[in-house]
Amino acid sequence: MAKRSPLDRYPVTQKYLMTRGQALTFPSQLLNMPIKSEEVFGIVIDMPMGPQVLTSMVCFVNGAANLYFNNGGEYAGASQRYRNLVIAARNLVVNANALKPQCDKVKAFDMPVGRTHFIYLLTKKGVFKTSLDPLDVSKESNEKRVVFALYQQVLSEIRQCQLKDQAAAANK
Repeated sequence: MAKRSPLDRYPVTQKYLMTRGQALTFPSQLLNMPIKSEEVFGIVIDMPMGPQVLTSMVCFVNGAANLYFNNGGEYAGASQRYRNLVIAARNLVVNANALKPQCDKVKAFDMPVGRTHFIYLLTKKGVFKTSLDPLDVSKESNEKRVVFALYQQVLSEIRQCQLKDQAAAANK
């Protein structure tokens, strides 16, 4: 496999592009919850995980939390089985409202290069974006540090769900 420069875009599948695009343009009405027009109802975080792996984590205010990978893989539906994941995802989305003033409204959804994480906040009034470097998170604003810590918590819960799923499958 050819060595990839950190400045190159991540290779992606059509499935990943479609799933990510659907998440970024998700209509709030499908959540069947009262949502104010300025309120963040969802968050999409693009996280480079290595030289060939890009992960998009998608969380909604109803507690749904899924991971989508640039190779077309996914881990979805765990929120229907695990309450701790629902709590972590809801907590992330609700607390993301404090980050919105530091974001720019966007209509294009580029993918990150290098190690930069892109954070997209979904509202009825549009999508707002910011970014952060996880290695320099200590230099970021308090709001970014809080959101970073909360999405790390969601990732940890997702990992616990995966381990529980693997154990349950092994016991069948």
